[in-house]
Amino acid sequence: MSTFKTSKSEQKSRDPGIQSGDLVLVRLPKGDIRSVKVEKNTTVVIPKFGAFFANELVGQPYGLTYEIQDKKLTYAPPKTLEEIEDTDATNELINDGEFVQPLTVDEIQALKRSGVHASDIIKMQIEQHANYSLKTEYSKDKYKKRKEAKYSKVFATIEPTLYNVCEYWFAKDQLRLRDLRIDSLSQMLNLANVRPGGRYLAVDDASGILVAGILERLGGEGKLITICATDSPPAYPCLMQMNFPSSVTDVLISLNWATAEEDYTPILPPSDIPTEQVKSDRQKHRLNKRKAVTDLLNNTREELFAGEFDGLLIASEYDPYSIIERLSPYLGGSASMVVHSPFSQIIVELQAKLRVLPQFLCPTVSESWLRRYQVLPGRTHPMMAMSGTGGFLCHATKMYVRTLTN
Repeated sequence: MSTFKTSKSEQKSRDPGIQSGDLVLVRLPKGDIRSVKVEKNTTVVIPKFGAFFANELVGQPYGLTYEIQDKKLTYAPPKTLEEIEDTDATNELINDGEFVQPLTVDEIQALKRSGVHASDIIKMQIEQHANYSLKTEYSKDKYKKRKEAKYSKVFATIEPTLYNVCEYWFAKDQLRLRDLRIDSLSQMLNLANVRPGGRYLAVDDASGILVAGILERLGGEGKLITICATDSPPAYPCLMQMNFPSSVTDVLISLNWATAEEDYTPILPPSDIPTEQVKSDRQKHRLNKRKAVTDLLNNTREELFAGEFDGLLIASEYDPYSIIERLSPYLGGSASMVVHSPFSQIIVELQAKLRVLPQFLCPTVSESWLRRYQVLPGRTHPMMAMSGTGGFLCHATKMYVRTLTN
């Protein structure tokens, strides 16, 4: 049995800005996203990009753009989306030979070391580019953006919403999320009818992105019990990225599969001993801590076994049917069960098994489909590279079944 606690256990409400101790997502000019830890009175280092003093971010709202200059941040106003008027120019006469761009790499590095601003370097490259005037307006715009991404030290902070965190982790390593894309995650939360005040069970082997989504919707009202395979608190890196205050995470508590068994007897060190045997305040504090852990474990098991939960959400590496067999008896009537898997065969087999059981109504299989579009003036088109699938879902409703006898 374990609980999840934030580093700000005394905090009851959260300022919407960046706080000391937060994990902050930053978007770099090339479009890639990094995660950095902002601690007061420290230096934040973005590998192969730059460094700055963390105090300049503390207390600032998300969504602002900054430029790094000598470890200090300068606010960079957002760029407006301008309409590009194309001309009759084409790129067919352009010959990108060796001497099209007179500035060499060594010369550019020397300019950077001498303190020349990135915008001035780009301006010099444009002025000395032999074929720049032959480019179309679209090509000129792409050229400028490509050079800005290469030389500028500008980044933007990203608000840690569920969408942004899921996008970051999916792009970083989608296997750690078990292919649980943001559109599939949103469908799971909707199908399970996750809402403030609800009581839910979850099995999350997707780095905590499912738990993060449930907690965000609960908003600190209700209860979430997760079942995991570890004795210690489960590692939920996605949940840490959300920077939730304790008022949100206090509704989360975890049991492992052993303590979730009704016939299991927990083996815990003694916490109740005669007062005369307590020799020091340190021993008394240790005993009180043991008693608190024991009481929490017993209360959590009693709450689980009492049942009547509103939903069960599963994104696990284990066989989903075996999980449903173990946990579905604790669901209430009309409770939703939603299972995600990156493999269609597992979901189809689960649907076939649930169809023959009268207590599960309308087991349904679905696959989410997502296509991204670039939306720019005169240049709206589907993105060419994107993920092929966000996994497969199986949804069913738990029913009360009564046996009629004569």
